Amino acid sequence: MSAVNDMIKDIPLPNMVKIRQEFDSTQIDDVEEEVKRILNTEKICGRIRKGMSVAVAVGSRGISNHALIVKTTIDFLKDQGAMPFLVSAMGSHGGNSIEGQKEILTGYGITEEYCGCPVKVGSKSVRIGVTEDGRPVYIDKYASEADGIVLINRIKPHTAFRGPYESGLMKMMAIGLGKQKGAEVCHRAGFANMADNVPGFGKAVLEHANVLFGIAILENAYDQTRELVALPGEEIGEKEPELLERARDYMPRILIDHVDLLIVGQIGKNFSGDGMDPNISGTFATKCADGGLDTQRVAVLDISKESHGNGVGFGMADVSTRKAFEKYDFEMSYPNALTCLVSEVVKVPMILDNDKLCIQAGIKLCAGIDYQKAKVILIPNTLKLETIYISDNLSEIAQDTKGVSILGKAEPMAFDLDDNLIWN
Repeated sequence: MSAVNDMIKDIPLPNMVKIRQEFDSTQIDDVEEEVKRILNTEKICGRIRKGMSVAVAVGSRGISNHALIVKTTIDFLKDQGAMPFLVSAMGSHGGNSIEGQKEILTGYGITEEYCGCPVKVGSKSVRIGVTEDGRPVYIDKYASEADGIVLINRIKPHTAFRGPYESGLMKMMAIGLGKQKGAEVCHRAGFANMADNVPGFGKAVLEHANVLFGIAILENAYDQTRELVALPGEEIGEKEPELLERARDYMPRILIDHVDLLIVGQIGKNFSGDGMDPNISGTFATKCADGGLDTQRVAVLDISKESHGNGVGFGMADVSTRKAFEKYDFEMSYPNALTCLVSEVVKVPMILDNDKLCIQAGIKLCAGIDYQKAKVILIPNTLKLETIYISDNLSEIAQDTKGVSILGKAEPMAFDLDDNLIWN
């Protein structure tokens, strides 16, 4: 691409300043003991009968202490005399394949060996009833055959819609537990109707399946476990909306409001369902949610190894790199888009040979700016926002922003011999 490279190779790159963003760091010191504490109550223990089979549903998100929370729950169920096993509750993720979903769980350390129980990952779902308006409701076949179901999931604002229930226990029942078939039915009316569909389908699952309880996980701005709440099945509908609002308050954000270019080091399913969380980056793929950073352009430098080729969110970048494109697996990415009816997230951005050219192209695409004065922010991903980089011309704004401290002097971006960014 010599002609393309010649067009952008002289675009100047700003000097960058490392800053720290400070958020509330409250967290649970002993997660294992906290799981035991919230489960060791009469309203939870009283639901478990000796010898009953229990399907413990786990999803595809990268959650802090995920495997430990799951294992401790499994141990608790066994101590109560139950026979627990794990099921994947991740809709069409993992390329909608058994192997892909097993690989995701294994990557999080959720294995038979660690958790001490069978892991039953299947692609089949069964119809268990209908919603109030007559639509079919599906759940995982293995879960449908169990005497009871336990849900474990993080509560968090969704990346594509707003409502009283977003990412959490209700959505896990409505979409994740339904496998590809159930997820597709819930998504069929589009994200404009998701605020109604999630509780509609979730409540139908509660009515037609024996959901014993759910463990709601809330994280702080540093991706650490802040709260764990055990909710009996019948309390999920009432109490989850309040937990969502708390989770929204705990989220980090980029404390500078407007830039020309946002550079994201990596996207991936381990960071967000959309690869990069639009609640942070502003890269919403639907009109049903908004917020995040106000930026003209977005450059994505790579796709994480933990995402297993799932490049959902790739299409929300304006420019990216050849190394990212080579990791992008259509088979892992397209089922998610086809199920949720959002194609934008899996489109391919402009591809450049390396990080330096990608960043230069991102600046070139910004309208109405002086390239010498481009306002740029660089983040490793949308999950880790404590230490980030800003262009030197944003330093004065940073100094006047509560919660921001400058950690060093302005320095040029550093690149290796292949012109890929060196993170200091």
